[in-house]
Amino acid sequence: MTAHEVLVQYEGRLQELQGSLAQVRVQHLATATALIVAAAVFLALGFYTVQQRLPFWWPSLPIPIAAASARLYQRLSLARSQMQRLQGFYRRAVGRVKGMWPGQGFTGDEFNDADHVYAKDLSVFGVGSLFEFLCIARTAIGRRGLANYLLEAPTLDETLARQEAVRELRPRSDLREKVAQLGEFEFSESRLETFTDWLNSPPVPFPGSLRVVAAMTSTLVLGFVLAGLVGLLPWIRVAIWISPLILFHSLIGLIFRERINRMIESIRSASIETRVLREGLQLLETQRFQSVKLVQITERVRHGSTAVRKLERLLDALNERDKDWFYQASLLLLAGTQLCMAIEHWRMLQGDALRAWMDAWGEFEALNSLANYAQENPDSAFPEFSLEEARFEATALGHPLLSEETCVRNNLQLNSGTRFYIVSGSNMSGKSSLLRAIGLNAVLAFAGAPVRAQVLRLSQLSVCASLSVVDSLLNGKSKFLAEVDRVRQTIQLARNKRALFLIDEIFSGTNSRDRRAAAEAVVRTLVDSGAIGALSTHDMSLTEIADCEGLYGANVHLGAKDRNNPMNFYYLLKPGVTREANALAIARMAGVPV
Repeated sequence: MTAHEVLVQYEGRLQELQGSLAQVRVQHLATATALIVAAAVFLALGFYTVQQRLPFWWPSLPIPIAAASARLYQRLSLARSQMQRLQGFYRRAVGRVKGMWPGQGFTGDEFNDADHVYAKDLSVFGVGSLFEFLCIARTAIGRRGLANYLLEAPTLDETLARQEAVRELRPRSDLREKVAQLGEFEFSESRLETFTDWLNSPPVPFPGSLRVVAAMTSTLVLGFVLAGLVGLLPWIRVAIWISPLILFHSLIGLIFRERINRMIESIRSASIETRVLREGLQLLETQRFQSVKLVQITERVRHGSTAVRKLERLLDALNERDKDWFYQASLLLLAGTQLCMAIEHWRMLQGDALRAWMDAWGEFEALNSLANYAQENPDSAFPEFSLEEARFEATALGHPLLSEETCVRNNLQLNSGTRFYIVSGSNMSGKSSLLRAIGLNAVLAFAGAPVRAQVLRLSQLSVCASLSVVDSLLNGKSKFLAEVDRVRQTIQLARNKRALFLIDEIFSGTNSRDRRAAAEAVVRTLVDSGAIGALSTHDMSLTEIADCEGLYGANVHLGAKDRNNPMNFYYLLKPGVTREANALAIARMAGVPV
């Protein structure tokens, strides 16, 4: 399948939904009309029955029609809402395939960590970022799961397990549709923080016997009231017998009022966020997967939806308790206290399991997003992994966030023979983009996704990047100091693990002589630690580092197509050092008289 065929498939599905939605709208209108007519007939028959003194059951004749119409109207409203949500899902999908996705999805800014060794430098988060391009997660739990996949450095076994799961999920468009339709409304959410804040809140102590005693006394109160309603007991006797029970309930309510109010406040948000999670777990429980990773995920959520459904019912009942129609009765039956005790009991029994269920759901949504990326980018290939020494060998490697029309692909060979590249080139020639292409494809590979290349062979590496380090007034760091700190992080990481380093304009904040000496020392330290990578520079003195004995580097460059037009870039990697410069041309474009 090609990208064009994917686009045709998406647009065809949009047309199907449009046709189905038109039919549902007609049925919806007809059902609403039938409901209105049934109501009018009911009123007319009621008036006619009173006027003519006809049998009282006459007005009930249209009631079955009204009830059936009401049920059908509700089902059609839900179907209409689901189809409209799917339309939005596929419109966003068409936008991704056409390259019109930046600014239309989740940016993941909340997961951005300024101290992370590559997140900001590789544009993993933000508008037009890798995260925005990949993310189709239905819940905030899933978005956090995807963020974790893009930020961590898993073991090789874990990466291969993810890759197998992504391969299995790639053709499952039906499953992605079901995930997109979870919840009653599109804005319904399930946030990890909502549940973890509640799970991590201090325990609310209740006497162990109080639940049993309260259940018994409430049952007695309800039984006496029902006996009075049906005439089995006179009301005076009912009042006498329930008075001590009501007094007991009032006393318990006063004693535990403060902790009950505190607990209700802590679970207020959770009460409206359980449905999407419960439906997601229920969907997972019905799936039968083959890959080890997905089988493990489904096993982790086994029976989770049943337990979360119980919590959902308790929380819904607690919300109903505050409504006018039930509030007085809830006080009489000590309903609020009993519900809070039941919820707290659920937390003690299922708290750890809920954390595991959310973690499993987050992983599934991450894999589902990566599988969707694989489906929408059929020209991308799954990488091959090597257990040997550090390597990153690519054929036709491209930047994963660029459209096919603008993406220029390059071949790279970083291994024991060539430990690093010194990439030279004039301004705007594509040096930083090349480094980002290397880093982003490595991130995709380790997450388990396909990469923008015909072939990519690499070993398990820890990615380190210094491409957009800036000064920080808040932390009192100059740009140079911030860059030195990032280099220190890179060296420290390389000493513990095999690393892939990507550094743009290393130590640009100092003089050329010191810069040359410091850069060589850094590269030598990294190479001696077993790392591979690439550095870009305008400073021609740094290109000498590639020829230093024992470093096994190589000079490559990016240049213009025509020496007479230094702004007409080729973006293809060529061997050797650049001899081009375009700073004066750029200055003249900006209106500077040079």
